[in-house]
Amino acid sequence: MKQDPAKAAKARALVASLLIFESVVIASLGVWLIILTVTADSVEIRPLLGELIFIVLGSSGLFVAAVGYRRGKYFGRAPAFLANLIAIGVSKYQFDAGLYIVAIPLFILAVVTVVSVLRAIPDRLPTS
Repeated sequence: MKQDPAKAAKARALVASLLIFESVVIASLGVWLIILTVTADSVEIRPLLGELIFIVLGSSGLFVAAVGYRRGKYFGRAPAFLANLIAIGVSKYQFDAGLYIVAIPLFILAVVTVVSVLRAIPDRLPTS
């Protein structure tokens, strides 16, 4: 069964848009963390550097996956899928902490992205 190219392009564009949005949100959290650090009375530099490294890696990884989706490549499927499964787990901890204003949007975004990633899988991968 052959997939409609226009439908496949639309699915890829949706996934790419969601991934770019997630990348920007993660980068924004990094900026917010830096601002909090500058205004804090005391700072533990090693944990801060670890968090900043993961923020840069996560944000750039999602961005690269989004660029791949936009270009019709599928190397970003697994990272996008796994990152959003992790986000679903993180939203559970946010629910447990009573941070519903964070948990609900995070959960919705992650579920929509996971479903979109699964729907954007082509019926047949191109052979090289």
